[in-house]
Amino acid sequence: MRAGRYTPRVIPLRDVIPSRTTPVVVYALITLNALAFLYEQSLTDRGLRQFIMAYGLVPAMFDWTTVISSMFLHGGWSHFLGNMLYLWIFGDNVEDRLGHGRFVFFYLTAGIVAALVQTSFNPDSAIPMIGASGAISGVLGAYIILFPHSRVLTLIPLFIIIEIIEVPAIILLGLWFLLQLVSGVGSLTQPQAGGGVAFWAHAAGFVAGMAMLPFLKRPERQKVEWWDSAQR
Repeated sequence: MRAGRYTPRVIPLRDVIPSRTTPVVVYALITLNALAFLYEQSLTDRGLRQFIMAYGLVPAMFDWTTVISSMFLHGGWSHFLGNMLYLWIFGDNVEDRLGHGRFVFFYLTAGIVAALVQTSFNPDSAIPMIGASGAISGVLGAYIILFPHSRVLTLIPLFIIIEIIEVPAIILLGLWFLLQLVSGVGSLTQPQAGGGVAFWAHAAGFVAGMAMLPFLKRPERQKVEWWDSAQR
């Protein structure tokens, strides 16, 4: 089962950018993902395998409907919780800048681009791809453009010591993107090294988010920098 999941060595806890509107789309996406995941947890092992094969994206049996349905399925608790954490932290600000309707289009389009790019690298694969990571990567790509000076409170495990520090978004997300690219290139020469992670979907979603942002952001919504929020 190929699951486009996040396996972060660092864990973001929150950012410093306030959202000026209620992120209803982010809430709805998290709810839909949670309902789908809870349904997966109710299935037997055999039933789950059949469900994932039916609604996950299998490149060798490509079906446009599964491109969408696969975005709402996850391969385990860490996969689900990691994706929802990133969507919760970064999605509200991007939704605020785009508006609710545009954010829906943005999110789904980033996920579709991510899935198509990953499929192009493994067109004959019979392993289903699942996960919201491609779409959420698009959110990260937009966030790094909108709020490069934002800071993200981040938990960093150092052996038996845990540090919590503020990391500039451009560094945190920039290094994350670089890791996806390096890992994606590595997976071309050593397919098993990726451990089932769809690195190219992550990288493609990130780039798609950056590319779509200039066409979708609402210019009347002025930019909020991290230093503005610090004064509130």
